[in-house]
Formats: sequence, structure tokens, C-alpha cells
Amino acid sequence: MKLEIARGLFFLSALAIATAAAAAWEEPGPGILSATAHCPAPHTVKVQVVATPDQDLLLLLFGLRQGLRPQS
Repeated sequence: MKLEIARGLFFLSALAIATAAAAAWEEPGPGILSATAHCPAPHTVKVQVVATPDQDLLLLLFGLRQGLRPQS
């Protein structure tokens, strides 16, 4: 088999696989939830008090940000 024929068959098979993958790709689009789609919490679940952030949160975020800098 000539190299050109093999290359053409490989290209066509890769194109067929990419087309099948694109056709099978299903991603839901953005939508608006209606009031009937709301699922209320069960009555047995108690409402918890919102926790205040820790005092060290700003220090933690600063340390994480410093770690993202490139080494120079």
C-alpha cells in the first residue's frame, strides 16, 4: 500500500471518529428554572446558623496567592 493511500485512509478515519464524537457530545444549554422545579428541603432538616469566617482566612488566602507566583 502506498504511503499516500495509507495517509488518506488514516485521515478519513480520524475525521469519521471526530465527527462521531462531535455528534455524541451533548452539553445542556443554559436554562431558567421555574418555580415548579424547586425542590424544598425536608422538614426534618434544621436550618443551621451561618458560620462567620475564621480570622486566619485572609492570611491563608495571602499565603496561597504567594505560592502561585513564579520562582524567579
